[in-house]
Amino acid sequence: MPEHPLQTAENFYNLGIAPKLLESLDRLNFKVPTPIQSKAIPVAIDGQDMIGIAQTGTGKTLAFGIPMIQRLARQGGKGLVVLPTRELALQVEENLKAIAGLLGLRTAILIGGAGMEPQIRQIRAKPHVVVGTPGRIIDHLERHSLELGDVSVLVFDEADRMLDMGFMPQIRQILRRVPTERQTLLFSATMPDDIVRIASQYMKTPVRIEVAPPGTIAERVEHELYVVRKEQKNRLLEKILKDHAGPVLVFSRTKFGARRICRAGQAMGENVAEIHSDRSLAQRREALDGFKSGKYRVLVATDIASRGIDVTGIELVINYDIPENAEDYVHRIGRTGRAGQSGKAISFAMPDQGDEVLAIEKLARVRLPISKLPDLPQEREGVHYGVGIDRGARGGDGGRSGGYEPAALDVILAAGQPWTAVNPNLNLNLLKKLPAPSRSNANSPDLSVPTSVRAWTGFSAQPVRVAASPASAAAVGGLGEGGKRN
Repeated sequence: MPEHPLQTAENFYNLGIAPKLLESLDRLNFKVPTPIQSKAIPVAIDGQDMIGIAQTGTGKTLAFGIPMIQRLARQGGKGLVVLPTRELALQVEENLKAIAGLLGLRTAILIGGAGMEPQIRQIRAKPHVVVGTPGRIIDHLERHSLELGDVSVLVFDEADRMLDMGFMPQIRQILRRVPTERQTLLFSATMPDDIVRIASQYMKTPVRIEVAPPGTIAERVEHELYVVRKEQKNRLLEKILKDHAGPVLVFSRTKFGARRICRAGQAMGENVAEIHSDRSLAQRREALDGFKSGKYRVLVATDIASRGIDVTGIELVINYDIPENAEDYVHRIGRTGRAGQSGKAISFAMPDQGDEVLAIEKLARVRLPISKLPDLPQEREGVHYGVGIDRGARGGDGGRSGGYEPAALDVILAAGQPWTAVNPNLNLNLLKKLPAPSRSNANSPDLSVPTSVRAWTGFSAQPVRVAASPASAAAVGGLGEGGKRN
């Protein structure tokens, strides 16, 4: 796969862009191209297939949009842009419409959560550019309301995210329905093996353009890590929000966690909105528009729903839950430090998540420095401080109400760390049901248990909370509280 030499243009005038498009860009106040635009636009205008490796927020929409619109205006045909989420599709379509409309070209948007009939009317109007998500595009293909036989430019944006979301069958189906004589442009923040396979099977000697190594993040983003127990997370969040005045984007692993964080933030007196798959398209758009306008200072999002968050000026991203995949850290942090601006990313890690932190550091080529926990505010009425971590498919969404967080305790106990039961309702005699090696003194509240606590929590009628003894410091899994790595 040939690579393109790294050059950055000072303006759009030497990239092969037609005068009418240059006039449109000037009207829209686009003056200086970003690195991905400088390198991708000439290659795409030349008609070559291309793979662009670039972070989120680097200006990829114009990088493929300008060449596509120029080709369609000159040669006819249709452009198809495929994106992973509704929000991202809406954002891209809005940007393309602004440029294409000045040249008399029409766009259409095909996404789930919206009615089919209005979309069919858009298709019947013969749009020059169709923007959509894989599932809804396939819906229209199966209903025969959409034909792809005249597609001359095919674009896959955020391709790695589409693969993560399981859209490979739909992507292959789309590729089988478009003409073989076409230009294909693929953009991704990372370069997994599946993308390499797509390139080898469906693209013609694609030029690879890379403005940053796969998995890297913006240089001007400051990283910070707190090792924190689950019951401390909301108080730490409250402390950070109190100390930071600007807009904040908070990430949760699950939609259930996002709901809880949103409610907790509202109880803290913050203007908070949430975006996740249980919210309707109208609710998600209202939340995003409100975040952009300043109506909401804090936006809580899941990884999937966040892909359409194209908002400038986000100074702080908080990973309330460490992402399940290291690649998601790259995508999350891509929401701050955009276009050369500075940004900050703060992550909350449980004591047993050392391996996940190391995976992030390895992929992103950054060090996540551990900070000592600040003095946390007192618990406030209406804010849930119970234990329970969002672990996606691996562990549900926090278990019983007010319940018990097994993961952190498992680590403490499996490591043989001393601990003290603080739940006065705990019947310690129930520990006698454990095998002898799993307990030291079942009548004493101060125990050293070398096995998983899951073996005995089921015997207690009440949720169990424990506090690690001072000697333990919960220093396991490569992370220790108090700002130390083991």
